[in-house]
Amino acid sequence: MHIDIFTLFPATVRAPLDESILRRAQDRGILTIGVHNIRDATTDKHHVCDDVPYGGGAGMVMKPEPIFAAVEAVYAGGPIILMAPQGRRFSQDIAQELSAHPRLSFICGHYEGVDERVRAHLATDEISIGDFVLTGG
Repeated sequence: MHIDIFTLFPATVRAPLDESILRRAQDRGILTIGVHNIRDATTDKHHVCDDVPYGGGAGMVMKPEPIFAAVEAVYAGGPIILMAPQGRRFSQDIAQELSAHPRLSFICGHYEGVDERVRAHLATDEISIGDFVLTGG
């Protein structure tokens, strides 16, 4: 299985993936994980990934362009899962469902969320791990 993770905080995401059972799976060649910094897909000199929401509102959202570019640069099939509070609550059944795919891609949000175009035109599913907020998406 290969998993791609798209985030603004690759070091934070990478750390737990290099420990315990996930490390052993990688060492045995059962699992490969690519962690991709969305900022690397920006085109401006400051690597800006946030913007005000279209139509106004509080806070900032992640711009769609860097997310689309980051995913399109490495995507080779499989579900593209947006981690979002309004998504399906992660469960053992969902874990079983996802394990049937040889490739998975996860997009980690930040700020007040992601631009709606990511949800509408890129993500194939939305999953939530619970009713709480984690630092770094």
